[in-house]
Amino acid sequence: MIYIGVPDMNDSISNITIDGTEYKLRFTYNETFDYWNFGIYNSKGFPLVSMIKIVPNFPLLFPYTNIDLPDGDFGCISDLGKIGRNDFVNSLADFVYIPRSDLE
Repeated sequence: MIYIGVPDMNDSISNITIDGTEYKLRFTYNETFDYWNFGIYNSKGFPLVSMIKIVPNFPLLFPYTNIDLPDGDFGCISDLGKIGRNDFVNSLADFVYIPRSDLE
């Protein structure tokens, strides 16, 4: 399992390498409805999936089958019912990537 820091910004793009492939993760906070979205982009900035609502303890890539996505899943680990603006910063939630080998 790889823990991924969510920047303390309402909109950010971070680089991450998974299984030798570079991706960009975009985290966006929706202030109106108090929730986080994330998207995965290839190294050139082309969206593979975008605007996925981050909900705790659920596989976020479950409905997606794009072959360019990493061979695992992203998720948010938390005891909270929903993830608010400061929950990543305050360590009340962790954003993670779980490789396929850990899921089997």
